[in-house]
Parts: sequence; C-alpha cells; structure tokens
Amino acid sequence: MKYILGIIYLLLGILEIAAQPSAYINVWRQAPLHIPNESSTDAPLMGNGDIGMCVGFEKGLLRYYLTKNDFWRLQSKAEHLSGPRVGGYIDLKIKGFENANFEAEQTLNNGATKCTIKQGTNQCQAYSWVAATQNMIITTLTASGKDSLEIMLTLDTPCNEVAQVEKGVIGKTRYLTRAFIKDTEISTQIAFALKTSNNNSNEEIILSPGESLTLFLAVESKFKKKNPLKHVLKEVGKMNISRSNRLWKEHNLWWQSYWNKSSFTLDDKVLMKAYYQGLYTMGACSRDKIFPPALFGWITTDKPSWNGDYHLNYNFYAPFYGLYSANRIEQASGQETPLLDFMNRGRWYAQRVTGTRGILYPVGIGPIGIEVTRDFPVMQDNGYTLPEDVESGGLFYRQRSHALFGTVNMIQHWRHTYDLTYGKRIYPYLLAIADFWEDFLVFENGQYQIYNDADSEKSGFCKNPGMSIALLRNALDATIDLSKALSRDADRRDKWKDIINRLRPLPIWKHHGKYFLRGAEENEKGQQIYGISFSMIYPANGVTCDSDSLLLAAGINTIDAIQQWQHHNSTSSFYPAAVRMGYNVEKVWSELHKYALHTYPNGFQLDNPHGIENSCTVVNTLHEMSCMSVGNKIRLFSVWPKGVDASFNKIRTWGAFLVSASLKQETIYDVSIFSEKGKTCTIINPWKEKTVLLIRDGKPGEKLAGKELTFSTSVGESIRLIPQ
Repeated sequence: MKYILGIIYLLLGILEIAAQPSAYINVWRQAPLHIPNESSTDAPLMGNGDIGMCVGFEKGLLRYYLTKNDFWRLQSKAEHLSGPRVGGYIDLKIKGFENANFEAEQTLNNGATKCTIKQGTNQCQAYSWVAATQNMIITTLTASGKDSLEIMLTLDTPCNEVAQVEKGVIGKTRYLTRAFIKDTEISTQIAFALKTSNNNSNEEIILSPGESLTLFLAVESKFKKKNPLKHVLKEVGKMNISRSNRLWKEHNLWWQSYWNKSSFTLDDKVLMKAYYQGLYTMGACSRDKIFPPALFGWITTDKPSWNGDYHLNYNFYAPFYGLYSANRIEQASGQETPLLDFMNRGRWYAQRVTGTRGILYPVGIGPIGIEVTRDFPVMQDNGYTLPEDVESGGLFYRQRSHALFGTVNMIQHWRHTYDLTYGKRIYPYLLAIADFWEDFLVFENGQYQIYNDADSEKSGFCKNPGMSIALLRNALDATIDLSKALSRDADRRDKWKDIINRLRPLPIWKHHGKYFLRGAEENEKGQQIYGISFSMIYPANGVTCDSDSLLLAAGINTIDAIQQWQHHNSTSSFYPAAVRMGYNVEKVWSELHKYALHTYPNGFQLDNPHGIENSCTVVNTLHEMSCMSVGNKIRLFSVWPKGVDASFNKIRTWGAFLVSASLKQETIYDVSIFSEKGKTCTIINPWKEKTVLLIRDGKPGEKLAGKELTFSTSVGESIRLIPQ
C-alpha cells in the first residue's frame, strides 16, 4: 500500500509579513495520489536534529514515518546494501474514514504539525511535535463531531528480510526494535517505546466527541545507548501530561534560541517564508555531530535513490553553505565528521589509484568510514556507469576532487569562527589534501598543471579543470592560515605558497568577443574544451568581486550564458555565484522569487530529486546580497535591488564578526560589528568616501575615511559605525 507523503499544496499559508518565523504556516491538502519512493520530498517534516518524523495519509490511514540520523545499514557495498534506513512508523487507521478529506498545517517557529481528517460531520485531529531537547515524540488525538471514532493504533516497521525486528508489549507499553546485524561491518539498532496517556495498550482506541488522547513515543539507537530498548522503556515510563507540558516549554525555548541566532527582515512575504523555511529544515535535521543528515534528511524507504548517501560531487555539502553566515554553527558542526572518518580508506585509494600520498575519495560515502558506492555495478557500453568509472572497486567517475570539495565547508567554518579547537580537528584533513595534490600535480613550463582529473561527473579525464584549480587554491590558502594559527608545519608553507602562485590559471576562452569560464582546458585526447562552467566561482572562491577585470568579465558572461536559475543540479551554487559576480540584480531578485515559489509547502524544490540540498539557497543568496564577506572584506547591500528596504541582525562573516545593518530608502543605517576573536576588520565604506566614526563599546573612537575602512578590534568588542 502507498501513502501520500506530502500531498500537493494549494497555498503557501503565509499569514503576514514579519521578522519571526511564527508568522509562517505551511498547508497541505489532499490531492491525487503522489508518492516519491526516495524520501519525504513533499511531506510535513519534524525533527530535533537527531530523530525525525514525516507524515503520510491515504484512505483513512494516517502514517508517521520515523527516522534517525544514525540508523543506517552499514556495509561497504553499493546497490542498497548500505545507506540510511526507515526506523519504523506509527499507523492510525480510522474506521469509516476511507474517503476522508485530509489537511495538515505546520508552524515554522517550532515545527508543530496539525493533521485534520474529516469524514462527513466527524473529525479527527492529530497534533504532533518532536521534542527539541529529548528524543521524544508527542501526538495528541482529538475527536469532534457527531460520532465516536474507532482508531487502530499500530507501531510497526517496513518488511525487509535482512532486518531483525522485535516487537511486543511490556505492561502498558508497546515496543519495537529494528536492527541490521547480518552481513554488516557495523551493526545498528533503533528502539521505540509507545504508551498512551490513558495507559491503554490495546490496539483499538475509542475516542468520543470532545475527547483527547496523547501518544508518547521514545526513540533511541545503539550508537547513543548501549541498550536502547531499556532506555526508551524507562524514558516513556516517565511520561505523562505534566511532563509533556514541561517538554513543550523546553521545546519552544530551544526554537526561540535557535531563531535568535540571527534574523533577517524584508518586506517580501515570499522570500521571508523561504528564508525561515530553509533554516527550519536544517534546524530540524542537523544536530548530530557524528551522523549529519545525508541526501534526503528524512527517509521513508529502505531503498532511497543514490543509497541516500553522503554524495561528494557537491550534494552533501550544499545544505550547509548558508549556515555559517546564518550563525547556525551548531547545525553546521559535524558536517566534516564522515569526511574525517573516511581518511584511512581515502589513503588506501590514493596509494592504489593514483600512487600518491594523501587522500582520494569516491563519489559516495557513509558514516564511520563506510563506503556506500563500493563495487558499484557497471555496464559494458551504453550505460551510465561504465567500467572506467570504477577504479580499485571505488566509484569515482574519474573525478579527483571529491575529497578536495570536502574542504569547502570546513574552511567556511574556520573562516567564520576562527575556532582553534575546530581548526585542530580539520587540520589533518587539510594536510592530507595538500599531500595528495603535491604528488598529483605536474610541474611543467613553469606552472603546476592538473592531468587526468574530470571537471564533472562523466566529463572524462581532462587537463586543468577549473573547479579543481579554484578549490585547491582555496584549500591551500586556508591550510597556510591554519598552519600559522596552530604553529605547525612552517617548513611546508613555502611549497604551498609556490603552488598557489604558480598553479595554472583558471581556464577561459573567447567566443564572439566575450570571455567565458570553461570547465577545463583539454580532454584526454588533447582536444580543446569549450564548454562553460561556473563551478569555480562559488563555493570555491576562485573568482570574486576582487578578481581582475578579465576574470570578472568571464564570470559575468558565464552566468549570463548558463542561466541555471531552476535546475536539478547546483542551483544552490548558481545563485550565490551570480551575486558574487555582481550580475544583474533585478534578474537575480526576480528569479529568486520564482525559485522560492517553485516548491512544495515544506520548501523542497518541485521535481528536484536531491533532497535537502537546496534548503538554504534563499538564505545564502540573501546573505551574499546584503552582507558579503569573501576575501575578508565586508560588503553591505552591495548587490541589492533599488527600492527594497531590509535589515539583518548578527549575520556571521569571515573574521568571526557578527554584523547588523539596515537599509532604508537607499541609505544604510545602524551598522554594528561584534568581534568574537579580535581580528582586524575591513569593510567597504557603506557611505562611499564619507568619514566614519567608530563607537567602541559605547565610547567614541577613531575616525576613518576612504573606500575601504580597516580597523583593529578586540575580543568581545562591539563597534558601531556612524557616518559624519
């Protein structure tokens, strides 16, 4: 039987324009059957960053799919022998409601979701939330109308012959465990314990009109507790309405704190809804420091597309791009863990595939060193995956940049926080990247060249792919920075600087009098490549607003030629790339509107197969437009449409600064900067070349003038900028 997981929406449900997510409500209503097999792409989504839940309904059956970030089948094999798995589900089957109407509403401020099922004059309402501070799910059922409701309550799990399942009743509590043990490298288990507020363990529930019943569900895994079943039985045993009320207060306090990390105010209900929706999604699915969310975030099948893996082309990295500037560091932390855990296997591949030191990663990995794409099946010809795409059993598609791409968010984290503890954590990875590329590069004609690396999946081996060049410069620059901060490997810095300075320039070509960025210089046959690519602009920082005029022109022309505003690949990079190039701001604004409207109610892009990758595209784009900080220069509203007022609070920038500012009637006001680490700050003068007075911790400081304002800061210092 299939279930509607998200039900095509009829309206966005935006109630008013406000700077708080409480103003925004998602609405789903019943439509013809539509069920994606891969994930919950159009469903109401709830979670606390460790456990998750999404909703489906069909023919009187309301199903809650239960998932957990650390519940995978862990075996280094492809073709669904490894990957995240469904934990289980709660089914509520209402007698006589086979033709009922269904509606769901979700508030973004705390994720609470109300499902309403109507059959004639009778109605059942289910109000659910996933506790933010404990692995507990609470659902309250309320009946209304003329007749009593007969509801069958079942705690169950999908049928899978390799899964070990145990379920039963202990006292008044139902329990379920699901485990993957046989033919795995690391065994996994998840446990559920369910009880009702009336302590009735019967499957059949009778709800009279006006009566309510609350379900308490505890969830845990073997990774968190040695005996997860014992733990959930104990936790659910403590639950009652009073304790639920206390959890509800804690839940709302956590979400309130989450929303206070930063804010953005814009008189535009479409973009504001998309902005908060993206941050809600990541707040609900990303808090586990060992098991960050994979492709889909929420899983509803044991056979998700691409094994539901950590896909290293870009997909795994993309949802995190906007979290650093949004000051959601807790949600971004842990993204690096699967990459660090795979280093031993990466060294093995580097030795066998390229004969180098360092690390080389395949296209798809899992947590705890598991390789989800191992021994991928190939076709001899006319297939997508060919024998040459697999090397030493690993699926590479000839790309050598998968591990290198993994430095992007690590570097973002470092540059936005300058957290030395985090820097020490990622430094071995950056060193391994440096080791690989020191060996893999070819020095000829006074330059470091890249051979036998694919620009993109299925592009074939080529020479000097632009993305790899840009990513490598970015990585080595950060490695030098970290080396100095940690006082380590001073003797290697000259080599890294030499590579940066003498690495082959980004490939460009001239066509009809215009310059364009191209994917690579030559293919493996030595033939010129003329296809264009924007991948080196963002997130690789290879072309920025400070680049020379030729690169800037090539970047703008490339954006103009590609126009990838709505696409199933890389729109998460295309929008910020367009902003970085200063592309036509009215076009960017118009397309961002269309993009924000082209979604299911939960914010997932329509017909996009890649899960959560676009969650923070609107967040990231608005931040780049209003508070760009690439290259350690803060630019306020540098790519912003005329006549649009806005303000933001505590956007995090390079240099570990928290910046706030307002724009009204084309004038920038209320600029303040909080310095976490006491770094030197450079800001492009918001008032052109006017003199600017610095107010340091409430006291008048120095006056500065010019196009760029550079000044020292102290740890914990607050600075206001006042035009004179």
